[in-house]
Amino acid sequence: MSGVARRTVVAAAGSAGLAAALAACGGGGEEDKNPAPEGTEGAALARTGDIPVGGGKILADKGLVITQPKAGEFKAFSSKCTHAGCAVSSIKDGVIVCPCHQSHFDVSDGSVKSGPATAPLPPEPIQVVGEEISFG
Repeated sequence: MSGVARRTVVAAAGSAGLAAALAACGGGGEEDKNPAPEGTEGAALARTGDIPVGGGKILADKGLVITQPKAGEFKAFSSKCTHAGCAVSSIKDGVIVCPCHQSHFDVSDGSVKSGPATAPLPPEPIQVVGEEISFG
């Protein structure tokens, strides 16, 4: 009987620890879903003149793609493909291209234009002040 009681106590303690760990990871608050990397908010990422209209620029070191779908309209997305996690490698003809399996994403909203990816590239917060683009 003491063997069963000991197992019950150990199992209960393990379950409580798992519940506490999951609760700590759980979110549920109003925190920012796409925070700028620590210490980079406001730091210049690019100049508006570096981003072609209808195209964009990949900032591999920042894990970011900045696009300009229309003149004066700038968007940013994660450069990590939502299919297999590869880094996107090029932007042409209005799409962001992943080299691993040729998923294509729209420069205007990050949506999937052709798979195998099924989820859009996550948007990233940026701000444009004058001619500078920075995390926003």
